[in-house]
Amino acid sequence: MTKTKKIYILLIVCIIPAISFSQQLPQFTQYMYNTISINPAYAGTRERLNIAILNRNQWVGVNGAPITQTLTADTSIPNSNLGIGLSIINDKLGYESTNFIYADISYTIYMNRDYRLTFGFKAGASKYGLDPDLLTDPSAIGDQYLDKIFNNWKPNFGAGIYYRSDDWFISFSSPRILSLNNKTDIEYAAIERVSYYAQGGYMLDFNLHLKFKPTFLVKLTNGAPPSVDLTGNFLVNEKLWLGLAYRVGDAIGGLVSLDASDNISFGYAYEFNTTALNPYTSGSHEIFIIYKFNYPRSKCDCENKF
Repeated sequence: MTKTKKIYILLIVCIIPAISFSQQLPQFTQYMYNTISINPAYAGTRERLNIAILNRNQWVGVNGAPITQTLTADTSIPNSNLGIGLSIINDKLGYESTNFIYADISYTIYMNRDYRLTFGFKAGASKYGLDPDLLTDPSAIGDQYLDKIFNNWKPNFGAGIYYRSDDWFISFSSPRILSLNNKTDIEYAAIERVSYYAQGGYMLDFNLHLKFKPTFLVKLTNGAPPSVDLTGNFLVNEKLWLGLAYRVGDAIGGLVSLDASDNISFGYAYEFNTTALNPYTSGSHEIFIIYKFNYPRSKCDCENKF
């Protein structure tokens, strides 16, 4: 084992328990394409089978910076008001990695032709792990703290609500309601903290060829500062999205995506870091691709809205 890895183990065992640490859901510039990972009420609301893959490389140039992949799928259930979904997230930071696997179910109330209210429930588990070279090192084997914290699946559940019209939407959710703790000889270590999300947006039609959609995402986590994302996207000819994103006090970025056909959409986002980390990174990059099946047959005009 290298000297760097030994120092890393020492930091985990001696420092992290004193300040506590937690698995938190990763942040995304293109959060509007990754909605069911934070709110189960979105599952099936587009009334088609959608499969989305997203990759984020954060703080490129910084050794051990976060790299995140997500796979999500959701669909409505024909002849019912139900929707179902699945989200899988792999997040790696240095020698640490976190995996999330959650299933979703939603129920929609059609209030009238223009308004819909959807409730969602999420259940699954997460696993926090370390590089095997660290855990199998003789100095780490048998360590009570490491044995209890790492490489164990922790169950959890979440809930959300989503309200939309033809022009605007708002949603609230807590993707993991339980705050999980493990008892060690040192003290309690917070493995997961409860997070709350609020999201909203509006679609403004300028003419037949140009629309504008501002959106926001607010994240509150116990024991952490709030996170606020503000995004503005222009939709050109119902095909091309061009936009800007700002994470308050953290980053500014640009987004572009294309609805290449009725079934395939893909896009890219770049973030420029505005914190003290800026001199050490060239920025963050995200790419995504979505495949939309023609089944079930959609009853709503919500493909380019929410």
